[in-house]
Amino acid sequence: MTAPSLFLFASLVGAAFTASALVQARQLRGAVIPWFLSAWLTGEMPLHQLAWQAVATLVFGAFGAFEAWPGLLGLAITFASWGGLLAVHAKALRAEASTRAALAEAGLTGDADVSPLHGLRPFAMKTIGVETVRNIPYGDSLPGDKGKRNLLDVVRPTTPGAGRPALLQIHGGAWVIGEKEQQGQPLMHHLAERGWVCFAPNYRLSPKATFPDHIVDVKRALAWIREHADEYGIDPRFIAVTGGSAGGHLAALTALSENDPLFQPGFESADTSIAAAVPFYGVYDFLDRHGDRGRMSMQPFLAERVLKCRPEENPELWDAASPLSRVKPEAPPFLVIQGTHDSLVFVEEARTFVAALREKSRNPVLYLELEGAQHAFDVFHSVRCAHAVRAATAFLEEMHRRHLDSR
Repeated sequence: MTAPSLFLFASLVGAAFTASALVQARQLRGAVIPWFLSAWLTGEMPLHQLAWQAVATLVFGAFGAFEAWPGLLGLAITFASWGGLLAVHAKALRAEASTRAALAEAGLTGDADVSPLHGLRPFAMKTIGVETVRNIPYGDSLPGDKGKRNLLDVVRPTTPGAGRPALLQIHGGAWVIGEKEQQGQPLMHHLAERGWVCFAPNYRLSPKATFPDHIVDVKRALAWIREHADEYGIDPRFIAVTGGSAGGHLAALTALSENDPLFQPGFESADTSIAAAVPFYGVYDFLDRHGDRGRMSMQPFLAERVLKCRPEENPELWDAASPLSRVKPEAPPFLVIQGTHDSLVFVEEARTFVAALREKSRNPVLYLELEGAQHAFDVFHSVRCAHAVRAATAFLEEMHRRHLDSR
C-alpha cells in the first residue's frame, strides 16, 4: 500500500475509536468486548488519543501521504475525528455539573477542583504520605482457591493513627477474573491521603469457585478487618464498602446482607454490617426482572460459570444473590455511580436499583450518573474518575461525620 492509502486506513481506525466513545451502543453480543475496550480507553483518554493521531498524521505527511486523494480523504476524516475527541473531552468535563447535582441531594458540595487536563499521567498511583501493605492473609485458603485468593492489601496513611474510618474495596472481573491491585486505586489513595484506611481483598473466582463463595470471602475479609481494627487504627463501627462491576454487585450485596448466615458459614456470629456503600456500575439483579438487559442477558453465563444452576433449579439462591431483592428500610446509606454509555452493565439497571432503594430505604440514597462514561471508567486517573472519586469522598466523609455526631 502507498502512504496515502495507509494513512486513509489509519484515519479510519482512529475515527472508529472516536466513534466508539461517542455512541451509546447496546446489544452488541460477540462484539461487546472489543467495543468496550475501544470506548473505555478513548472515552477516558481522549487527549492521549488526539496526541497519537496528531503524531501519526505528521509522520504520514512527511512520507507524502497528502499527495493523492486517499491521503486527503484520510486527512478530512482525521480532522473530524479530532473534533469528536474534543467533544468526548467536553462531555467528560460535564461530570462536574453531574457531581454537584448528585451531592446537592444530600446538601453536600464536595471538592470540584479538577483540572481539565487531569489524567495526563493516568497510571501514576503513588501518593505522598500513603503506603500499601500487600498480601496479608485474612483467613485460610479454602476449596476453590486458585492461589492467593485469601489475601488483602491495605492502603493507608504512613502516619499512625486511631479510630480512623475504613473502606473495603472489592475488585470486579465478572466473578471469574480480577486482582485486588487492579481496581479502586484512585479512590483508595485519595481517601488514604485524607486519613482513611482502605482494604482490598482477593476472593475466590469462578468457575472453580461457585457462588456464594465470592461473597463468603468478602464477608470473611470484613469480619477480619473488624477483628483487627485496633491493629490498623480503624473504628470498627464505621466500615464502608465499594467496588466496581462484579465488585459493585458484591459491594451492594455486602451492604444489604449484614449478618446473613447463608453468606457466613462457620462465622455466623460475626458482625458484617456496613456503614455506607458506594457501588460503581454494579449488577444488581441476576434475574433481570425489569428486562433492563434485553438480549444481553447474563443468565446463561451466570448459570454455567458462577451459580452453576439455572434460576428454575434454585430460585432462592438466585434471589438471594440479587441486591435488588434485599432492598429494605434499614439499608445503609448508598451512593450509586454509573455511566450512561456502559456497554457491559446498562445504565437502566442502576436506575432501577436506585428507584427501589429510594422507595424503601430510610437512609440517604444518592445517584451519580456520568454522561458518556463507559464501564471501568474509574480504574485509572481521568477527569471523570476524579469527579467520581471526589463525589464518593464527599459522600463517605459526610456519612462518617454523621456517624461521629450520633455517638
